[in-house]
Amino acid sequence: MTIIEKAKATAAWLRAQTGDGIKAAIILGSGLGDLADEIEQAQRIPYTAIPNFPASTAIGHKGNLVCGMLGKSKVLAMQGRFHFYEGYPMETVTFPVRVFAFLGIKNLIVSNAAGGINYDFRIGDLMIIDDHINLMPNPLVGQNVEELGPRFPDMTRAYDRRLIALAETIGGEMNIPLHKGVYVGGTGPTFETPAEYNYFRIIGGDVCGMSTVPEVIVARHAGINVFGLSVVTNEAHHFDDDYKNDGEEVLREGKKAGVRMTALVRELVGRI
Repeated sequence: MTIIEKAKATAAWLRAQTGDGIKAAIILGSGLGDLADEIEQAQRIPYTAIPNFPASTAIGHKGNLVCGMLGKSKVLAMQGRFHFYEGYPMETVTFPVRVFAFLGIKNLIVSNAAGGINYDFRIGDLMIIDDHINLMPNPLVGQNVEELGPRFPDMTRAYDRRLIALAETIGGEMNIPLHKGVYVGGTGPTFETPAEYNYFRIIGGDVCGMSTVPEVIVARHAGINVFGLSVVTNEAHHFDDDYKNDGEEVLREGKKAGVRMTALVRELVGRI
């Protein structure tokens, strides 16, 4: 089966399980899966039960697709994503977004745990992604399929300006502090060296991580509106003698900040 045939078949299977009317899809990153527990009237479908879906092997990723109501809006949430560093090709990493497109979903919210390379960022801060720098293989390399999107999709406004403005308004109303900046996406799975963190800062990055960018590129290729949110789970801008990156700490800090992220996303989805 081609990628289109697989995505269409998976979309048809999911539509039979969940019905139509999904306002937004949400991809939840490391330590951030608790938002899916806020979804009411929830259907939880393990990735292993979904035709053509791969399995998520990353720590902190539960591997469920959850459909239900977040506030008054019907959503489809991924508790865990697929990463290039897991050994999956980009076609697999971005496969769920292709499925979302064939389900007719017009809005995608992506979240991630990220290292704060901006000197002003602290652990637990939330950052709206208003642009990114891609240091991974581009998922659109290869023969283009016009049914999926144009050969040369525009990435000038990869992150939807209306959704960004709406989130900033909501943040002000709910007293949730929000930064705004650039996400640098690398392959992982190693955490970056101090020299690499410094390089990312020099080229314009505010946070960095190992996900999100491929999904955003494929979403924009398909004409899906994107809102991105990073949770700063480590401060990658000071390196004293006992500094080290710790994957377990990333998960802990992600869960702490997830409370504010959940409140923001719940309200955002309700106003889209």
